Amino acid sequence: MKDIHPKYTDKAKAACACGAKYLVGSTMPEISVEICSACHPFYSGTEKIIDTAGRIERFKKLRATATKSPKIKKPRVKK
Repeated sequence: MKDIHPKYTDKAKAACACGAKYLVGSTMPEISVEICSACHPFYSGTEKIIDTAGRIERFKKLRATATKSPKIKKPRVKK
């Protein structure tokens, strides 16, 4: 039962995609993260919108056309 725990280090290097680097405690020597407290919108107060394939523009266009002309239903005519 000896040596079953991973080796813990107090000086693990954590690097964020924004370029921020931190020294943290971990069992891994290096950690790569996508978002940290320096670039997270909640902590930094900035908003980042990641638009893939124009989804935001398509949504805004659909919403604009929907509010311009409401659909008028034609009354049914019995034959």
